[in-house]
Amino acid sequence: MKLKQEQIQRLAGKVYNDLSTNALIIPRGESAKVVDAIARVITQNFAAEQSLERDAERLLDETIAAMGRGAAEIDRRRMLKMIKDKLAKERKIVL
Repeated sequence: MKLKQEQIQRLAGKVYNDLSTNALIIPRGESAKVVDAIARVITQNFAAEQSLERDAERLLDETIAAMGRGAAEIDRRRMLKMIKDKLAKERKIVL
């Protein structure tokens, strides 16, 4: 998913507000710094997910190429999901 930086900032602000409103965190210090930290984590998570997506596509292409003619019967979407799930588990990424 591709979000603009301003959308990520708004999302981070919403996360911060919801957590503090529901007393799930006790705000200390400047809220702007906390919101910026949340935004950095969200950005890093999206980057990791995009990297996983690229790697899964590459692995799928390699697998299909190695299978040759037998690959014609493979459901590409299903196989891609299986590869992504496996990579996510290995990399400890929650999709």
